[in-house]
Amino acid sequence: MPIDVVDLRTFYSAPLGRIAQRAISRIVRHWWNDTHGLAVAGLGYATPYLDPFRDEAVRVIGLMPAEQGIVHWPPGGTSATAMVEGGQLPLPDGSIDRVLLVHMLEPTEHPREVLSEVWRVLSPGGRMIAVACNRRGMWARVDTTPFGYGQPFSKRQLAALLRETLFSPERFGEALYVPPFERRSLLKLAPFFERTGKRMALPGAGVHLVEATKQLYRPVMLRARAPVRHALPRLEPRLQGSFRRDGPFRRDGDPDR
Repeated sequence: MPIDVVDLRTFYSAPLGRIAQRAISRIVRHWWNDTHGLAVAGLGYATPYLDPFRDEAVRVIGLMPAEQGIVHWPPGGTSATAMVEGGQLPLPDGSIDRVLLVHMLEPTEHPREVLSEVWRVLSPGGRMIAVACNRRGMWARVDTTPFGYGQPFSKRQLAALLRETLFSPERFGEALYVPPFERRSLLKLAPFFERTGKRMALPGAGVHLVEATKQLYRPVMLRARAPVRHALPRLEPRLQGSFRRDGPFRRDGDPDR
C-alpha cells in the first residue's frame, strides 16, 4: 500500500526523518559527486535527496506516482515535480543521465515495470540508484516511518530484480543502523550507530542502496540444438506367401483349395 505524500513530508520534517535523509544522502552524494552537465530525475519521493544536485546538474526533476500524491518542489520557486500514472514516465527515450528511486520499489505492485521504464528513459551509460528497505532490518518492522510500508528486499532479491530488468549492479551500500524511534537519546547517538554499523559491516541496516548501470544489449539465450531425427527408410509392400511341395503357391490366409 503506498504511503500518502502528506505523511512522507511530515516524516522528513521530523528529527528522525532528517537523520534518515542525512545518512542516505551521504552515500548518494559520495557515489554521484559530480553531475555537471547531466540530467537528474528522482522517482517516488526523492525530493529530499535532490537538493545537492540543483546547483550543478543541467536539469533536476521529481516524478511522483499518482497513488502517493504530489508536492511542490523546490519551495519558493517554479515547481520541478510532475505526477506519473502507473509508473509510465512522461519522458523521451534516453533523456535522463541519473535516476534516483526512493520510496518507489517497496509500495508498487509491479517493480519490474517501473524499472523497465527507468531503463527506457536512461541514456546510454546512464546510472540509477535504488534505495529500498532492508527486509532484515528493524525499519521494515515498524510502520511509524515510510520505510515500514510495502515489500522490503534482501540484497540478493534486489540484485536479481535489477538483472531481470537489464541493469548491472555496480556497488551496494547500507544506511540507517539507528533504531527507528523518536527518542532523544537514540537520535543523539545516530552518528555513532552509522559509523559502527559500517565499520563492522553489521547486518540489519534499515535500507539497501544499489547503484546500477543500464545494459545496452539484451543477453542472447542459447537454445539447445534439437536432436537430429534420422529418416526411416521407405517401406515397400511385399507379397508374403508359402509354397507347398504338393501344391501351387498359396497366399497366407487363403483357404486351402
